[in-house]
Amino acid sequence: MNINPQLSNLSEELLQKASQIRLLICDVDGVLSNGQVIFGNQDEELKTFNIKDGFGLKALQNHGIGVAIITGRNSKIVERRCQELGIEHLYQGHLNKVGAFDELCEKFSITANEVCHVGDDLPDLPLIQKAGLGVAVKDAHWFVLQHADWSTKQLGGFGAVREVCDLILHSQQKLKPLLESYLGH
Repeated sequence: MNINPQLSNLSEELLQKASQIRLLICDVDGVLSNGQVIFGNQDEELKTFNIKDGFGLKALQNHGIGVAIITGRNSKIVERRCQELGIEHLYQGHLNKVGAFDELCEKFSITANEVCHVGDDLPDLPLIQKAGLGVAVKDAHWFVLQHADWSTKQLGGFGAVREVCDLILHSQQKLKPLLESYLGH
């Protein structure tokens, strides 16, 4: 079985970092969503989420890799999405995200080197630098892109997190068996 060409041309250093990951932490706006917040006339707030990202996050969880969310905003929509995906570690309203990051490392009994953080803007930069694998989505702020270990080919909210999930699973030799499990033979 051929693996996605994007995964076959990765540096050994990147694969080594990804192979150590035991926890993926994502921002929401601009990472799991496209960064737009839509307000309706009845004060409702709307966001879109990518189903492919959700599938990737579930695949990580099914392979023993934790998933957490740290976001600066508060949103019932994010709570609902986390419930749908079985994400138990949700930190909302955290403008200074480092404290939540440290708390998650303690909860999971891991070091920062075993964490991958995916972000898109300046509040994510401290975590991108602190994590063992710091990832910026393709349309992240230029300064964040300069300081990330890797950037996705997809835009935030359009499958970027799925790319990260595939990278982690591939580096840990878990992607190929997952893909083959969906073949009909």
